[in-house]
Amino acid sequence: MKYTLVSVPALGQSQNTLLNIKSKLAQYAETHPFNIPEFKIGTLDALVVLSDELIKHDTAFEQAVNKVADILGNLVRGQPDALVQDFLLVNDKTVDQYVNTFQWNSMKYRTDKSLQETTTMLTQEMSSMDNMIKTKMNAYTQNKNALVTLQRKQTGNLSVRNLNGIVKKQHCVLNSEYLATLFVAVPKSLYKQWHNSYETLVSMVVPRSSVKISEDEEYGLFSVTLFQRVVDEFTHKAREEKFIVRDFKYDEEALKRQEQELRETEETEREQQTELIRLSRTNFSEMFSSWVHLKALRVFVEAVLRYGLPPDFTAVTITAEPKFEQKVDQVLVEQYGHLGGVHGMNKQQRAENSEELLDHELQSVNSTGYRPYVQFELEFDLERR
Repeated sequence: MKYTLVSVPALGQSQNTLLNIKSKLAQYAETHPFNIPEFKIGTLDALVVLSDELIKHDTAFEQAVNKVADILGNLVRGQPDALVQDFLLVNDKTVDQYVNTFQWNSMKYRTDKSLQETTTMLTQEMSSMDNMIKTKMNAYTQNKNALVTLQRKQTGNLSVRNLNGIVKKQHCVLNSEYLATLFVAVPKSLYKQWHNSYETLVSMVVPRSSVKISEDEEYGLFSVTLFQRVVDEFTHKAREEKFIVRDFKYDEEALKRQEQELRETEETEREQQTELIRLSRTNFSEMFSSWVHLKALRVFVEAVLRYGLPPDFTAVTITAEPKFEQKVDQVLVEQYGHLGGVHGMNKQQRAENSEELLDHELQSVNSTGYRPYVQFELEFDLERR
């Protein structure tokens, strides 16, 4: 959804100005008041500097809000009967409701503070929340990767998967001073070759010692008993024949440790996911609210720089109906194009050249993005999540 934030001079008639905009745009857009209080202004030089800083902060805020929304969307999407939209709320309101009913939080951001102080407070809060989410997300990702690695060991074919639980004690020669048992993954197409050759790959292989322990769609797992002194040579020769000797030693406690590690990692992953969803949900609300407050500061600062002191302007949020954005632009330029720049002509001149002027104004709007009034966009795509 794209919200267009516009402010125009009120000329002492703020309510009438609002009603005028709403009536002009009624066919093409929803229009709501964007309530901005008066602030301690300071010097105009300071406002110019702050105006430039707010542009950079706005970009950073937008990136932070979208990042936490994407994190929340990815976490929620895998849960049954969960809608991402139900989690992306701002002060228990939908994004649309919050923007269209925006009220400055004067309890949190006091208007008797300077604009610079308020901006600093907003940016520090946003940075703190962004860093907190990064830290939690990094920890969750690290544990999630560890879980995937453990789960992968439980799956895959017999040439790669963990053999704990597949190889039993009776398959092994244990505690022998001279003999060892190897476990070999043999492609199913090479079974005959294995049976015909394993005894002669090297000397000192126990005859008829090979036993098929398990089988999947691609491989069979065979045991073979041989003298310890030829293990390395056998492994090398087997590899040449495309037989895969698994690096495995039987350990009665290994399966228990593996299962316990998997359970603990799964439990940690679930706990971290729950905490990350809760934190992302809370922080999205706070971060989006901070972003809209920063937008309000931009509108206020730019309105003072454009229209002068004392502040006397009307600010609105406009949500154009589909395919009517250009029409909204046209109506606003027609109504307020006289405010500045190439549009600074008196009413008589505009009346005499209205069609030509409107064409020129719209061309200026389309080619440069310039508006003779204050205008900013707030765009948040809820649908892609």
